[in-house]
Amino acid sequence: MNNIPVVKLGLIAVSRDCFPIQLSEKRRAAIKETYKGELYECPVTVENEKDMEKALEDVNKAECNALVVFLGNFGPETPETLIAERFDGPCMYVAAAEGDGDMINGRGDAYCGMLNCSYNLKMRHLKAYIPEYPVGTADDIAKMIADFVPVARAVIGVSNLKIITFGPRPQDFFACNAPIKGLYELGVEIEENSELDLLVSFKEHENDPRIPEVCADMAKEMGEGKYYADLNVKMAQFELTLLDWAEAHKGARKYVAFADKCWPAFPSQFGFEPCYVNSRLVSRGIPVSCEVDIYGALSEYIGLCISNDAVTLLDINNSVPQYIYDEDIKGKYDYKLTDTFMGFHCGNTPACKMCDSRAVKYQLIQHRLLEPAGSEPDFTRGTLEGDIAASDITFYRLQCNSEGELVSYVAEGEVLDVPTRSFGGIGIFAIKEMGRFYRHVLIEGNYPHHGAVMFGHYGKAFYEVVKFLGLDVKKIGYNQPAGVRYPTENPWG
Repeated sequence: MNNIPVVKLGLIAVSRDCFPIQLSEKRRAAIKETYKGELYECPVTVENEKDMEKALEDVNKAECNALVVFLGNFGPETPETLIAERFDGPCMYVAAAEGDGDMINGRGDAYCGMLNCSYNLKMRHLKAYIPEYPVGTADDIAKMIADFVPVARAVIGVSNLKIITFGPRPQDFFACNAPIKGLYELGVEIEENSELDLLVSFKEHENDPRIPEVCADMAKEMGEGKYYADLNVKMAQFELTLLDWAEAHKGARKYVAFADKCWPAFPSQFGFEPCYVNSRLVSRGIPVSCEVDIYGALSEYIGLCISNDAVTLLDINNSVPQYIYDEDIKGKYDYKLTDTFMGFHCGNTPACKMCDSRAVKYQLIQHRLLEPAGSEPDFTRGTLEGDIAASDITFYRLQCNSEGELVSYVAEGEVLDVPTRSFGGIGIFAIKEMGRFYRHVLIEGNYPHHGAVMFGHYGKAFYEVVKFLGLDVKKIGYNQPAGVRYPTENPWG
């Protein structure tokens, strides 16, 4: 995936001048030795503002784009917080636990210093990542750094992201689009285009010499008998159109995501449904959301950065029928019927996240709507259909609501290894207490029907990312466990 940042971490130790500087330096070296990933150890230990400037010059020269600021002892609260103010990237603050054996000259009091550090950060209105318990040994801090990397990757990515859209929102899907004010608050750029702009560019890519290579890659990805050979040329042409547009239009930004209008005019004018192409791009790190869902594209991109893996965007679509629950879930999985639902979209989930039976097919709903009754599917072909493979998942979204406020939700669960007996790219999802979450977070929070999916449990990292991006924690919804009421939940059920 070359559309997400590579985190280059720097480690800066700070030291209060009335404490031994050797304490911070020794403890900094222990972290460097313990952490197994890439970590640049800045040789400048910060005791004052001049040291702070030297340290920043050093880590910038080393091309660090995220920092771990380490309080090896109490730490100088002004210089250490100025690091976050002056550095162009996310910073994590952690502090040393005691335990070096000498509690006279070897006591650092960083437990105390972290309090003053956090107070000074707040006074300066600075954002920083502080772990749940930010004090620890070298082993503890190495684990904190590992947790920080996906958070830093997402924060860097969002600050360098441009979302490119094509077409206005579909008439009956106003909920997919939201005020773009929130994008600017996050530092995300947006470029809005007409579907005609896309069509013109698509036609200009006819007979592109790269098309055969892309067709061959599509055939290899899907396997014989699982794609329409006559459709691959058009879909390859479209894939190249989007990739070239991204490169030509990213401008001053490093990363891109798309939010495209995919119906009703698209299939008849382009000659296919774009879903399979969308799935291929997201598997390569470029989200292409459906129905001009700008915040869906943003959510997908954040998930890509956090998980460093393919994601998808699905309708929170339909309930699981009682007969499927009784046949395949009850007694086999520890979920109530209301804990389950089906996540569906026409065919944008990457092939790598689907069961082996997946294949490029046609969009049944659009076929009913756009092509003659009883006819063979023509331009409504191009979706990637099949059941989504069983996996742990994180279901989430970042959204700007109708009041212009940034809000979010996140819940962990799984895709069950249960046949859906249905069409589209679809899976049976299970999230503990989903019924209550659906009512008191999704419905009451006025969220649209699209939710993003990471394949794994990443709720902790996502929560930290949206906090770092500036969301009020009261605006982050999650599934409350049984016995813990939502504020508006009826006490009598």
